[in-house]
Amino acid sequence: MTRNVVISGGGTGIGLAAARTFAAGGDRVLLLGRRREVLEKAGVPGALVYAADLTEPEEVRGVREFVTAELGGRVDVLIHSVGGNGALEPPVASDDPLDVIAHDWTVNFRINTLTAALLTEALRDHLASPGGRVLFLSSITAYRGSTSSPYAASKAALHPYAHELARVLGPRGITVNLVAPGYVEDTGFFGGSAPEDRRAMWIAETSTGRAGTPEDIAETLHWLASPAAGHITSQVIQVNGGAERGR
Repeated sequence: MTRNVVISGGGTGIGLAAARTFAAGGDRVLLLGRRREVLEKAGVPGALVYAADLTEPEEVRGVREFVTAELGGRVDVLIHSVGGNGALEPPVASDDPLDVIAHDWTVNFRINTLTAALLTEALRDHLASPGGRVLFLSSITAYRGSTSSPYAASKAALHPYAHELARVLGPRGITVNLVAPGYVEDTGFFGGSAPEDRRAMWIAETSTGRAGTPEDIAETLHWLASPAAGHITSQVIQVNGGAERGR
């Protein structure tokens, strides 16, 4: 049976890699993101697209209506890949340090945490029962910290939410898991290439001696969404070449 797969942030980076992987497996994919032109240019065969700012409740209601109309109200797999580096969002119009801090923390939690919570709650009743899958993108920084504490904290905040969802949705035959990537290239997370000294440091921290790729994460998500992973829930899967353990 063809599954309905909803992917936020599906137009670029990890989300796009996941969309291509699921589509290649015969699933029907819905790409969500703020920029319709990016979604339409993603080139995922047969994909539906819907542009929405997932930090805004009214726009998330629009997603729910679209899912009802176009996907028959059934979501088999929900993947939260939207978000990223809050430092790339427009800055606050103030030089006051406290204004800057308030803005930084608020932006990161809005794009990385609130988006996931709003979309999940909007589609909770649409998740296939049994067999539904909810998958969150966390980060190695949720364990190790980061030079961007707001970003790390916004990802860490997904963990207790996912664990609670796993308990609540488990009786319906729905699993909920997180994937925690380390350094992944070709995602646009840095707004360009990562500084070479930091890139070399992050790769040196791995046991595999290489950076991650969006496809590494996409394949892990695909497996977690498969019947083979049906008894795995409330887990954080580390996909970072062992870097979370350090050197």
